[in-house]
Amino acid sequence: QPSSSKSYLDNLPSDFSQPTDDAGKLLLREYGSVFVSRGGTTPPKKVVFKDQADVIAYQAGVQRSSESIGGMTMTLQTPAMSALKAAISEAKASGLTIGPRGADSSIRDYDHTVKLWASRVNPGLVKSVGNGRITQAEANRIRKLTPFEQVPEILRLEQQSIFFSTDQTKSIIYSVAPPGTSQHISMLALDVKEFDKARVRSILANHGWFQTVTSDLPHFTYLGVTEAELPGLGLKKVTSTGRDFWVPNI
Repeated sequence: QPSSSKSYLDNLPSDFSQPTDDAGKLLLREYGSVFVSRGGTTPPKKVVFKDQADVIAYQAGVQRSSESIGGMTMTLQTPAMSALKAAISEAKASGLTIGPRGADSSIRDYDHTVKLWASRVNPGLVKSVGNGRITQAEANRIRKLTPFEQVPEILRLEQQSIFFSTDQTKSIIYSVAPPGTSQHISMLALDVKEFDKARVRSILANHGWFQTVTSDLPHFTYLGVTEAELPGLGLKKVTSTGRDFWVPNI
């Protein structure tokens, strides 16, 4: 079957765990480009890692490289790092830099994603109890769940327009990735300091790095192919704020 006619689902790893719940399907649509990464990478085979041990087991089985970039140590899967270094060299020839936004711009562990998640969930629960949208007992019940168990509960509340983003006007997934879902866990994502420069975005695309999360402008994902090959992986181009994002065509 020619790649041009293969769907996104056809391009997932052969033993990928397809989500069956609404939360998992939503997360696959929002963050799913990384799962069809090529170029010698090892994409995750599940949408949500359950806990720190689950993340450690995956990260231990992946070839990775660490480099000092912009004065900070970045760790990525080796093919992604090689491509990034090539992009940095091309940028330098044009008098441009490509570097990370901060120390946590590349690899992240599960506990880091839990802290970010809690920084949105806890204020949201307090506000929702305060304005009578949920009971104190319900908030307490959700707080006691593991982060893995909290994800579908929070997304269920958001179906009722009880939102948990920073400003509490939209879904939490436009603010932080739920625990165990961040593309940074896979070491195939980088938050780029110079994300606003069109020329930098173009150079990164030349080397297989693309924007894949429409709500996260600094975030780039290593997909390991040329832009012309992305539709063949089942990805579609969405243009927003003058930028092109490649997202699952599902």
